[in-house]
Amino acid sequence: IFLSLQQDVIAGFLYAILILVVFHPVVDLIDNFNLTYKYAPLIIITLGRAFDMAAVEKIEEQLAGLRIAKRSTLSEEPAYLLDIDVSKPAQSESSRSVAVSCSNKSIRVYNRDTLNFLREYSSHPGILNGVRFAHTCDSMVFSACSDGTVKCWDIRLATQKAVQIFSGYPSNVFISFDINCNDLIICAGTEKVEKDTFLVFWDARGITDCASTTKEPLGVYSESHNDDITKISFHPVEPSLIVSGSTDGLVNVFDINKDNEDDALISTCNSDSSVSFIGWSGKDYKQVYCMTHDEGFCWWDIAQLDTEEPITLLHVLDVRDTVCIENDSLHYLVGGLYHEKSDKLFLIGGTYTGSIHLISCATGGLSLVGTLSRGHSATVRSFCWNLTDESLLTGGEDAQLLLWKPGAVERSLTKKTSLKIASSVQRKVRVHSSSSKSRKK
Repeated sequence: IFLSLQQDVIAGFLYAILILVVFHPVVDLIDNFNLTYKYAPLIIITLGRAFDMAAVEKIEEQLAGLRIAKRSTLSEEPAYLLDIDVSKPAQSESSRSVAVSCSNKSIRVYNRDTLNFLREYSSHPGILNGVRFAHTCDSMVFSACSDGTVKCWDIRLATQKAVQIFSGYPSNVFISFDINCNDLIICAGTEKVEKDTFLVFWDARGITDCASTTKEPLGVYSESHNDDITKISFHPVEPSLIVSGSTDGLVNVFDINKDNEDDALISTCNSDSSVSFIGWSGKDYKQVYCMTHDEGFCWWDIAQLDTEEPITLLHVLDVRDTVCIENDSLHYLVGGLYHEKSDKLFLIGGTYTGSIHLISCATGGLSLVGTLSRGHSATVRSFCWNLTDESLLTGGEDAQLLLWKPGAVERSLTKKTSLKIASSVQRKVRVHSSSSKSRKK
């Protein structure tokens, strides 16, 4: 059977070549050569796979060919750049802004195209854990803080005052957060206090006409994690779906439209370690992946929950031991990006000296796509991918914000400098040793 299948595939491929050579439709060619319609599906499949492979190869070439287009100037008070987000304007690309959360408890806003500094919000009483622009209003940016609040800032205003504050419960220390795709719900994850850890939810509506008001939570989920909730990510297109990751090793997917937490919990996957990053991938974003603080990688297909097929697509205990990098090494993972055009998931990692490694993910394993060098001089902490112009923003412990574009030439003569400052943010690395795995259907 296998040999017969091989022969059919080869035959289909040869007929596909003939089609391309003579530029005739499949049916006409088959009629002219007195062939049966047996190979028509194989021809179509072969051509489709060839085009898919070509698209992926082109995307990988573009990623490997990223070069520095812009570099921000160093601030008078250098700080680690911990998180980056780009505004999503409804009308004009030219108005895009970049927001960066820093280790000195400030949010800095830059022009996305020039990386010119615009303004800074520095009135945070605690450590910042994330920054996000609203999806439907490009002037609104949110930040979560360890003081138990999520604040909303209007970057059109010069004031240091937040236009809205979402307050948690007295013991809450927020270390992760996100806002859903229609800007209706905000969710923040807490550190464990005594025996409690929470996903806290708020109604985000009315942020533009409720200046300086404080909103109380809608409610919490409190039973699904038993340790710090390190990452939260709403689904890119389904506003009711959210995934959370924790130092307890669990990655939970919820449908918050359900009446209670038990019903809302769609699936629980175990990474066997402390979760450092989570994201969505795949067609219609039906896959979930995570990275761990000990540089592991897990990838699951949530679409298989109601089938007998395994949901685990790939599980790598330590990516550093798996990816082969000639004359270099991989020291850590930063996060992942799903490339919609090529339906391909990539990981971003790096070295302590500032090199950035781009890694391709497949069910068969991981492979190096390319390395971006001569940019940062220290550990890279954050990034943001822009699918529109295939560009990448990166920020690191050298206090520099870089914009990478395919084939770009850096015009700035500013020399990068090595920055060694004490971090105000210490990652908690607690490996979850349990080998138990759970799965809810």
